[in-house]
Amino acid sequence: MSKPAHAPLDEARRSAVYLLDQVLGEGRLMSETLGAGALEKLAPEDRARAQRLAMDTLRSLERTDRIIQKHLRKAPPVHVMNALRLGTYELCHGGAAHGVVNALVAIIARHRHHGQLKGMANAVLRKIAEQGPAEWAKLRTPRLPKWLRKPLVQAWGAEAVLNMEAVQHAGAPLDISAKPGTDLAALGGEMLASGSLRLRDAGQVTALPGYEAGDWWVQDAAAALPAKMLNAQPGEKVLDLCAAPGGKTLQVAAAGATVTALDISESRLGRLKSNLERTGLAATTIAGDALEHAGLYDAVLLDAPCSATGTIRRHPDLPHAKDGSEFGALIQLQAQMLVHAWSLVKPGGRLVFCTCSLLPDEGECQVEDALEMFEDMSADSDAAALPGIDPAWITEEGGLRLRPDYWAEMGGMDGFYMACLRKAA
Repeated sequence: MSKPAHAPLDEARRSAVYLLDQVLGEGRLMSETLGAGALEKLAPEDRARAQRLAMDTLRSLERTDRIIQKHLRKAPPVHVMNALRLGTYELCHGGAAHGVVNALVAIIARHRHHGQLKGMANAVLRKIAEQGPAEWAKLRTPRLPKWLRKPLVQAWGAEAVLNMEAVQHAGAPLDISAKPGTDLAALGGEMLASGSLRLRDAGQVTALPGYEAGDWWVQDAAAALPAKMLNAQPGEKVLDLCAAPGGKTLQVAAAGATVTALDISESRLGRLKSNLERTGLAATTIAGDALEHAGLYDAVLLDAPCSATGTIRRHPDLPHAKDGSEFGALIQLQAQMLVHAWSLVKPGGRLVFCTCSLLPDEGECQVEDALEMFEDMSADSDAAALPGIDPAWITEEGGLRLRPDYWAEMGGMDGFYMACLRKAA
């Protein structure tokens, strides 16, 4: 007997609740969860739908919880709460009440420990179907959790953080980097001043023109700028440290440099190798510890491990799966890696240091400390004056600070810090 027509969407909803359980119940990032559990057997389109539903719910968590709490006497178990959250998001965004309520109640009913709460869930969701959309429209843009919001307000001010939150709540468009000379006209979209192509509502990436041919790769416009700052030249020997998933490696290889791409993760390096094969670009890949790598290079690109707080518009799970407790260790590791990376730069060469963080301790402060430490190091502020960059974004020490609220009217950008450091000849 064939499944009813709505079954694939029900599977996507069940998997979306599973993803919410992992993030909000287990403190796991969504990227750690996507290849496991309830998502293994889903068709690609249902897997993408599950991910989208979970991400949209996470972006709106403050709103869903405020609406749900009006209809609860006490907080239910996290699995039930997450089903209510997903249902609330859908009901407040035009979802058909009958289908949404029945699907989410069925998900709760199937749970071996919490199935008895299906009646409560049914009653709550039916009330939200009637009252929720009007309540939703009155609620403020969701705020970041206090553990992250407080240091960001200290760094950039309350108004800037409110603007960042608005951009992050809206989500991120799809940005594309291409091999030189590629005609991207078939993709449509908007060519940004920095050279990236921006698409809205792009759909399935692998189905877009030019993907299978390897003409381009997905890369946020901000993430594309460190390699542009490095400005690799044909024949130069370049090291890309912490290279996976590989967007920057592809950029440097496309410029004609001889690239060595190093990453500590075998699995992430596998994704980089797949992108090299698809695009027909060449690089030597090494699985290893960046702190143990030896050699001398004309240029080194270090995208250091960081809090990733600049990527929340694309990864809304991050502020809910983390709590900031790992920041101290990350900052220490970044300093160690910057020092070691400097030892790999030839006299007269250059190092681009970058992090996808909004915290000055992971960007400006690291470079300020390094400039004090090394007499043969200088920051090249001219390298930060890239196409499309507002001169006000160039920092006092000579780096470049990017924030999600920059280009807000066009969909924003990832938060990044980067600096080009030159070694005396």
